[in-house]
Amino acid sequence: MNTDSVPDSSPAATVEPLSGAAPEPFVAAQRPLSALDQKIVAHFPGLVVRKDLTNGLKQNAVVPTYVLEYLLGQHCASDDNAVIKAGLESVQKILAKHYVNRNQAQLVKSTIKEKGRHKVIDKLTVELNDKGGFYEAEFNNLGLKKVPVSDDFVRRYPKLLVGGIWCIADVTYAVPEDPKASPWQIETLKPIQVASVDYAQFQKARAQFTTEEWMDVLMQSMGFNPAMFGRRAKLLTLIRLIPYCERNYNLLELGPKGTGKSHIFSEFSPHGSVISGAEVTAPKLFVSNASGKIGLVGYWDCVCFDEFAGKEKKVDKALVDIMKNYMANRTFSRGIEQLTAEASMVFMGNTKKSVPYMLKHSHFFEPLHEKYIDSAFLDRIHSYNPGWEVAVIRHELFTEGYGFVVDYIAEILKHLRTEDFTGVYKEDFEITSEVSTRDQTGFEKTFSGLMKILHPHGGATVDEIEELLAFAMEGRRRVREHILRIDDTFKPHDFTYQRKGEGEPKTVLTPEEQQYPAFSGAYRPPTAGAAAVRAGDGASAPGVHAPAAGDASVPAAAAADTENPLTPKAGHLVIPENSRGWTYQRIFANHLRGARKISVRDPYVRTFFQARNFMELLQVVHDLVSEGDEVTVHLVTQSDMDTCVKQEENLNQLVKSFTGSRVAFSWEYDHNPHFHARSITTDHGWKITIDRGLDIFQRFDTGAFSLEQAMQELRLTRGAEVNYVKL
Repeated sequence: MNTDSVPDSSPAATVEPLSGAAPEPFVAAQRPLSALDQKIVAHFPGLVVRKDLTNGLKQNAVVPTYVLEYLLGQHCASDDNAVIKAGLESVQKILAKHYVNRNQAQLVKSTIKEKGRHKVIDKLTVELNDKGGFYEAEFNNLGLKKVPVSDDFVRRYPKLLVGGIWCIADVTYAVPEDPKASPWQIETLKPIQVASVDYAQFQKARAQFTTEEWMDVLMQSMGFNPAMFGRRAKLLTLIRLIPYCERNYNLLELGPKGTGKSHIFSEFSPHGSVISGAEVTAPKLFVSNASGKIGLVGYWDCVCFDEFAGKEKKVDKALVDIMKNYMANRTFSRGIEQLTAEASMVFMGNTKKSVPYMLKHSHFFEPLHEKYIDSAFLDRIHSYNPGWEVAVIRHELFTEGYGFVVDYIAEILKHLRTEDFTGVYKEDFEITSEVSTRDQTGFEKTFSGLMKILHPHGGATVDEIEELLAFAMEGRRRVREHILRIDDTFKPHDFTYQRKGEGEPKTVLTPEEQQYPAFSGAYRPPTAGAAAVRAGDGASAPGVHAPAAGDASVPAAAAADTENPLTPKAGHLVIPENSRGWTYQRIFANHLRGARKISVRDPYVRTFFQARNFMELLQVVHDLVSEGDEVTVHLVTQSDMDTCVKQEENLNQLVKSFTGSRVAFSWEYDHNPHFHARSITTDHGWKITIDRGLDIFQRFDTGAFSLEQAMQELRLTRGAEVNYVKL
């Protein structure tokens, strides 16, 4: 990695900030390294940084993450607290002296004039002066315009011409003899990026991590705490990296506000450009016929359309037609000349309606402008990422651990664009259903991207390949199923694959098809003998059975009319990871109704949130009992030295709270060291076993006005399996 730093800004240098009212310096807390952090630091020395340092510095400097981490990587890429402290002070001094705040632009100009020269960190954009035949730069924050810039800089860094890039520039000032000439000059200019990466060494180091560990490394590199995400949630986050490592990849993600949809595309890589969906024009995106200047797709690896949804936006139909051709064939025209580019396209937007509402009344493309609700345009989308499954960004979702310096992993992803993992699955799997060419291209490009991200060294197991294949097919199926709702000329078909030489065919269904079968107008049961698969629920071959009448996983509305949906049945239920709509009422009520004695065995009702979960189960039981009747619920659990005092207080508070109600609650300890299984047994002959106990929900906002706190069906699940046994 490039270790050149800004001159005169070493930790030993005396650097005064440009303003006397300097922000409060950020002080990094000292904390022990986790086992994963130790492994990251050991195998990627000098290429990682503590992510909480980035978050702390961003409070005082509004610059992209890769700019901060370029500096942090030079000064703080260590696990030594003394080095981190000294490096952090150095970075803060560099930012204080050289980063240009807009409100201090005049002060910086004065500093350059008085000193004759000064280094600044700013975003530069360059344009060609047609009449003069030379290039001129504009400083985004400093406000300087028409500053001459060397042709050599433009040849070396062509992205200066399109969208601009963050640089460290040495700016000089001298009054010119020609009054029309600019007094400002750029002596040196250096983009903030790593010089080179050793890809072979990267592959060798990657092989030292398990797949689960590597997913966590990538999550931490993106700034997230992997402990707060399930396996499927990690895949839903990591799919956002595919546009950086897969050429001409088209991704759509629509979801609620505040889920960090555009964060990866605005902060994660210097090779991506983010534009507002309403600001784009054909010349800006592709080519200007007047000047011949190539647009964004010619210079960036990824172009993200932020705020893409919205009925009120002005959309040029001609632009939509050009985009359709480019997304399908990577070509666009300038007059009669055909040009090609490799930029991936990402479309991010907000939804205003719930998933069941869109399923029942419209389709998942409903938030888009009507000119984009064009089946030919939408058919070019390779994957639809369900943004409603992504948790709203909260403080506890961010990591304090180590991750790659953003610019390093960005260069690795850029290198991976030259690799092709499309056909890896074909050695072990075959597609057994009829799919269109665009469907196959869609899920194969998604599969290839995920393989590059997770298994660049080629060490994936057959089960891991199956997991990624099913996940990729799900993303493309979501596109296909909702195109069918707007264009009946498209042919419906299943997405079914089979392991070669063994096993039955597996049909991939989207989670929403399984969760709301009554509202899935395009829903069709899988072909005979084919199991339904929902990807990303586990490391091994993931899946759940297709919904069928009488299955415990089917909502009451989908059961056969001849059956009483309240009748308890023996069976097996899979609660998919990262889904909503699941409640204790839905899971337990049918089998607890009518009981007078209920025994719960769960060794892990220890912490506050576990006691809170148990209280919600007691509330379900309470609602099942008629006025004037009573049910006894007895809990058998365990404790440990760290939680025992608070645990007893919480459980005794539950006893007190339900005294005099329809539920008589009691509890006791079982100190047997082999007590692990979790179950609920009733006196009228049912035993329910659940692998996670009541801990089926991901962490959620517990604020006073949080709907997730009040309504279980709005919480994301962690994934679990339940068995109902008739005794």
